[in-house]
Amino acid sequence: MNRALMLLLFAVSPLLAQAADVNDNQLIERAVRDYIESQHKPDGARMARGIDPKLAKRTYWRAADGSEFIINTDHDAMVRVANTYNKDGSKFPAQPRVDIKILDVDQRVATVKLTADEWIDYMHLYKNQQSEWKIINVLWQYHDTARQVSKK
Repeated sequence: MNRALMLLLFAVSPLLAQAADVNDNQLIERAVRDYIESQHKPDGARMARGIDPKLAKRTYWRAADGSEFIINTDHDAMVRVANTYNKDGSKFPAQPRVDIKILDVDQRVATVKLTADEWIDYMHLYKNQQSEWKIINVLWQYHDTARQVSKK
């Protein structure tokens, strides 16, 4: 390889890496938007596009007797939520809050914080063999953690 071509490749490679990072960030954000916006406007197919079939979504909860337990939600339940939770259009404000912060990306894994109207989701995503970013883990809580209590 001649010297000029080597210098050109050396000069361009950081730009190519930066372009790949921008594209990954856009695809990560799209997966997160699929997750939240499919709940705003019911769309189970969009939810399914953003999450992995082995999704594990969890939160802590307090029973009426004061004991604490973990609530687990899976892929199928989230697709059902996307199809039904806001069917009447009353669950979110007209302009829902969607604040996405990509906290870290390292090759094929990423950590994201989604702040929505009533809750916060910390998400782990991975890039699959088709170069699609999928949400695999979600840990969430309400902004008002006093709401995470069973009434009965």
